[in-house]
Amino acid sequence: MTPHDTLAAPAGAAPAAPARRRGPLAAVLLAETRLFLREPGSLFWIFLSPTVLLVVLGFVPAFREADDNLGGRRVIDLYVPVSILFAMIMAGLQAMPPVLTAYRERGILRRMSTTPVRPSTLLTVQIILHGAAALGSTLLVVAVGRIGYGVALPGQLAGYVLALLLAVCAVLALGGTICAVSRTTKAATAGGSAAYLAMMFTAGVWVPVQAMPDTLRRIVQLTPFGAASQALDQAASGAWPSWAYLGVVALWAALLGTAASRLFRWQ
Repeated sequence: MTPHDTLAAPAGAAPAAPARRRGPLAAVLLAETRLFLREPGSLFWIFLSPTVLLVVLGFVPAFREADDNLGGRRVIDLYVPVSILFAMIMAGLQAMPPVLTAYRERGILRRMSTTPVRPSTLLTVQIILHGAAALGSTLLVVAVGRIGYGVALPGQLAGYVLALLLAVCAVLALGGTICAVSRTTKAATAGGSAAYLAMMFTAGVWVPVQAMPDTLRRIVQLTPFGAASQALDQAASGAWPSWAYLGVVALWAALLGTAASRLFRWQ
């Protein structure tokens, strides 16, 4: 309040309280959330398409019958964790890289470097948004699987959550690496699509990892989403996920996160 404002205030009136200012992170998070919610394509592919995949597969009668080759489980039981990984792949590889690359390509990150809002704040916000979207989609998939097809809830909840968080870190680190090495939005989209197809296969979207031939399964289990698929399946069955699978996902997350942080350029 300026001296002029003080003189102009009515006699006996209390001075107006200063407007509450949001911190840089909160302000950017609010703005980016509004922009994110205005993208129906991203919302559909992250939130709804994994659940749609599960529902479509549930229409196949054979997928709802127990299979001795799968240890008495049904194919639809295996596709709940697969659909969850599908949501993460969409968020980290299809939605996030083009956004960050477009900001850099248009000079937004360079201009932000001269303001109190650092470019790293925007990167943090994008990771929070897309990670939260993937986890929200996870809850929807689990709920639909349980209500629609009687899929049991995870028997080992702590292990399931740990595997989920590691998988989210891995996919966002991979998305960050794609952003780091892509100079343009087109390059980020192309790189994200190539990684998307590879990760979809290793996550078991087309063929569940458990149904793959032994040699192929052993190779796939060394990839972040092949290992994550196995860890989630074990936790869903009530067992603590193998530390080997968790370690593979954590190692990939650490390696990709380090690569993304070292290679990323703000302009």
